[in-house]
Amino acid sequence: MWHAREDDVARVLVLDDEDEVRSVLTRALQTAGHQVFGAADGREGLHLVRTEPIDLVVTDLVMPEVDGLEFIRELAHVRPGTPVIAISGGGVWDARSLLEVAGTIGAIRTLTKPFELKEFLALVAEVLATRSPPAGSRPG
Repeated sequence: MWHAREDDVARVLVLDDEDEVRSVLTRALQTAGHQVFGAADGREGLHLVRTEPIDLVVTDLVMPEVDGLEFIRELAHVRPGTPVIAISGGGVWDARSLLEVAGTIGAIRTLTKPFELKEFLALVAEVLATRSPPAGSRPG
């Protein structure tokens, strides 16, 4: 399991247009020791990945402006290799179908809303455990 230390805290970007979901996920990740950046849509998220070193992206798929699928495609060009966990309740679309598409275009893991925070944090830890040292870490 990945354990954050002060010098290698993971930098996680959470994209979700629902303020409450973004806030709950942000608090859970911060409690787990991660530095968290939040964005309400893919456009704002793309700005952040261009200006901040990000270790992991958690993105909803159904959002205004730039949706999660478009964000994942663009992220592959802007920050190739950045892992993505896609989350979705589907909205007017079938969540499983959206998540399958997300997996084919670059999301390494997917999670259907609603989900338990314990499940979410375990998935984050699993993904981070397979990564190189976090973007915010200092050479030792």
